[in-house]
Amino acid sequence: MTEFPLQTSETADPAAARILETAEKQNGFVPNLFATLANAPVALEAYTTLAGVIGKRSTLTPTEQQVAFISLSLENGCDYCVAAHSTIGASQNVPEDVLDAVREQRPLPDDRLEAVRALSLSLLRKRGWLDEADLEAFEAAGFERAQALEIVTFLALKTISNYTNHLADTPLDAAFEPRRYERVA
Repeated sequence: MTEFPLQTSETADPAAARILETAEKQNGFVPNLFATLANAPVALEAYTTLAGVIGKRSTLTPTEQQVAFISLSLENGCDYCVAAHSTIGASQNVPEDVLDAVREQRPLPDDRLEAVRALSLSLLRKRGWLDEADLEAFEAAGFERAQALEIVTFLALKTISNYTNHLADTPLDAAFEPRRYERVA
């Protein structure tokens, strides 16, 4: 893998340093993903801006969002993001049976959540070229068609983080260690 140093607010470009300082205040630590993205301030700002917009504007529940984030990260083979979003999901009161099922790629215990996972994976696998049946199944679970576009933004966010973690082999943070995920071959 390419080596990317973990930047700090002292070593990063000033624009990235401000974002790292904010992350530390919000989380109590700077996630290694952020420290890695800080090597390219535009990447860090793009990621945090998109994450912020999703957090403020998404009409999907936190549980639905985490199901999408974990499902996309699993499909992309990003163990770091699976662990991170499992930790975030637990902090947002995502039920443990949901976290376990999505991590184990088993059917989810709720039709809406299963529809989120299915649409997320279809969007990724089909590169956005969905069949009408994909959208109809999503709508049949109680979603609006426009919410499929929200999942496209989730996919964009996970593309930034998953690919960064692949490129940099980002080390897992201690905060995410209890929910470490390792793919089974």
